Amino acid sequence: MFLTTNDKQFGFWALHRNGVPNIEIANRFGISRQAVSRALLLMDEKIETTLREMAQANQIAIEKINTGRGILIGRSIPFQTAAIVFVSEKHGIQVWYEHDGNCGSCQRYTECIELIWDYATELGFKIKKTADPTKMAEELFAKVKEIA
Repeated sequence: MFLTTNDKQFGFWALHRNGVPNIEIANRFGISRQAVSRALLLMDEKIETTLREMAQANQIAIEKINTGRGILIGRSIPFQTAAIVFVSEKHGIQVWYEHDGNCGSCQRYTECIELIWDYATELGFKIKKTADPTKMAEELFAKVKEIA
């Protein structure tokens, strides 16, 4: 399933994930609370389906799913390591594997740091700023596992 992050239903879901009550979402958009509730139910289904499909495509054995937060915790079967599939407002659906990276020589160094900071911000987490994306990811994903 393709998950678009720029449609209205996804916007409702993102607000709800950040703790905004349904009634406030309804008031912001000039619609009924029931319409927001229906949209959130549909988005939860889409997000769960997308998380499960990504896990299957990446051969990740599922341990936990939190559709309200857009998080799947599991274990990569081929890599034999912890894996997280998550939904980011800015970066879409992402799959991350626990590993010790050689970040200093990686071409995606800046991209990884930006994604980690953006995702931490989306979830309202404070993480320590460091030059090592692996350390930042370890801290972030330890916090993500607590809420999953």
